[in-house]
Amino acid sequence: MKQVLLDLQSGSIQVENVPVPTTTRGAVVQNAYSLISAGTESSLINLAQQSLVGKAKARPDDVKKVLQKIGTDGPLPAYQQAMGRLSKPEPLGYSCAGTVVSTGADDFEVGDRVACGGAGHAVHAEYVSVPRNLCVKIPDGVSFQEAAFTTVGSIAMHGVRNARVTVGESVAVIGLGLIGLLSVQVLKAAGCRVIGIDIDREKLALAESLGADIVSNYDGLAERVKAFSPFGADAVIITAATRSSAPIEAAGRLVRSQGRVVVVGNVGMDVPRDVFYEKEAEVVVSRSYGPGRYDRNYEEKGVDYPIYVRWTERRNMEAFLELVRQKRIDLNPLITHTFPLEAAPEAYNLINTGKERFIGVLLEYSPNGAGAAGTVTHLPEPAARRRAVPAGARTLGCIGAGVHALSALYPNLPGLPVNLAGLATATGLSAQTVAKKYGFSYCTTDYRKILEDPEIDAVMITTRNDLHAPMAIEALHAGKDVFVEKPLATDIDGLRRVVAAQNETGHRVRVGFNRRHSPLALRMKAFFGNRSTPAVLHYRVNAGQIPPEHWVHDDEQGGGMLISECCHFIDFMQYITGARPVQVYARAIEPTGNLQKYDNFQATLTFDDGSLGTVTYTTLGDRSYSKEMVEVFCGNAVGRITDFRDLELRRDGKVSRERRWLAQEKGFAEELQAFVKGEEPDLVGNVATTLATFAAWESIDTGVPREIDLGRVGL
Repeated sequence: MKQVLLDLQSGSIQVENVPVPTTTRGAVVQNAYSLISAGTESSLINLAQQSLVGKAKARPDDVKKVLQKIGTDGPLPAYQQAMGRLSKPEPLGYSCAGTVVSTGADDFEVGDRVACGGAGHAVHAEYVSVPRNLCVKIPDGVSFQEAAFTTVGSIAMHGVRNARVTVGESVAVIGLGLIGLLSVQVLKAAGCRVIGIDIDREKLALAESLGADIVSNYDGLAERVKAFSPFGADAVIITAATRSSAPIEAAGRLVRSQGRVVVVGNVGMDVPRDVFYEKEAEVVVSRSYGPGRYDRNYEEKGVDYPIYVRWTERRNMEAFLELVRQKRIDLNPLITHTFPLEAAPEAYNLINTGKERFIGVLLEYSPNGAGAAGTVTHLPEPAARRRAVPAGARTLGCIGAGVHALSALYPNLPGLPVNLAGLATATGLSAQTVAKKYGFSYCTTDYRKILEDPEIDAVMITTRNDLHAPMAIEALHAGKDVFVEKPLATDIDGLRRVVAAQNETGHRVRVGFNRRHSPLALRMKAFFGNRSTPAVLHYRVNAGQIPPEHWVHDDEQGGGMLISECCHFIDFMQYITGARPVQVYARAIEPTGNLQKYDNFQATLTFDDGSLGTVTYTTLGDRSYSKEMVEVFCGNAVGRITDFRDLELRRDGKVSRERRWLAQEKGFAEELQAFVKGEEPDLVGNVATTLATFAAWESIDTGVPREIDLGRVGL
């Protein structure tokens, strides 16, 4: 299928062929029309067109993160990660309408006409995959062209709701672009008196034709508003887009005492305190298109709010479409341009240059589609990407291409002696971009295409945590050797089934415990190789806060940091000692504020050779301090690794030190080499590590030590 993409390095608009998406919790929709958001999308394009210095000035928080990564990981990984993010095209669009072609939700049937919303979902593409709460049926009598405005219409609806207006009240709308003109009509449908304000005479005339009671530019505005409503406007809705604070300053002058100002547009927010203080006026920033926005449970999982949360995203979308059906909102005068999908660059050029006046710009999709409709896209192999691969080399298929995979694993693919066959990701854009970059033969949004490929004998799984065990099991039964990122499983049942699948098939499973493959770890292990006493180990992790809404905290998808991250450090202790963990006692800080229950903890492990290991994991430290430090004490000797850049070995007063200046040595390349060469993995150790994290969780919950029993999973 064809999709509109933004090159984040150059700012150019491209129409590329990518695989059709799939869905499990919503609907796959064949688009008929999508609406270009001139404000939101132009801002992103303008940022992409800036130089690296310009991008840095516009995103100081991102620069801070890069500098912190340089301090802990080294300049090379920081540069690679930053450039890797810029090399991945950005999907554009968030409002569209079309026909359901497949469904994973009971709300929809194939053939339903639907309107769709949501950045990253309702994009400019021939086919889109949209979660159920961001997709609504189109009433009879409403065209696809009109329905394509639904998301933007719901933004206007939510702004009006935030104004809390009632029948007969007077409302000023500052900024008569698309959302402003929609707001005027929503307000009139709600029985309000409306004054439309803009500097553009044509927009003023259009607002008046759409129902505004009076319109005005800023000349003589105060007098007009006073004549319109002697006490001032009951509410002011700002839908303008400007860095200037002039709109909010004007709103303060126009609103009545104890009135409300609602900021919908992206405007300067230098609020004149004296003006608002004297009137005791309220300022509200309207957040997109209703409750549910930015809530993963609502948007991605389809978990609806109770009806007392009356106007959610989806309900606002439905209400807007009903107003269109009732002819209370007229969208036809707002459609100024329609371009075929292939002419999307021309449409954006029109918006960016302003060579013609525009309001609503639609992209139109051919009923038969301009690109292939399959979930697999075969890629040409330019000479520049051809790789010399030894005869008899393994053929690798990859599933997943998230941030970790792109920054730590995939950059090592060119150095592996393998044939790169297929890459599967949840979205067609991600699959196409990464596959093209690294020279895969094809990309797909259906991971089973990888498992069904008879040429592929090795599979790398780097999806979200909850999919690791099920996909590894499927891959084993499909006759593949498996490299799966940690954790191996997020619950005991999944771990048990992985062990059973490995026993049944005899194929290898290697877990992405990379730190044991680091050259620094190899030297530390050799240093303690002839020890005659147990060891005492301490692994301290200064992780930094991860936002509570991040998927890793999700009980279903991530399992929390204890399950997701602590396994690394327990595995490292196993590697250094050569012993298995047999017991764990763990305590955690109770959750408060943004602190998650299993994010700040200490776990003390006993190993079967008598060694003791403690993992201290915290999100409470300063990110500028070292992230990881492991110390080993044994036989009158000490070993220390800091951030896998510094190694110190000390015995009998003699000290040996190594320092890596450009980058960490965390063992990513080495673990992948071991996998593709068919080296025997330590699956029993991997299972013991995973069981130890489950036991640590149980220990925190019960307050007592827990045994680590391999018999629980059939070993």
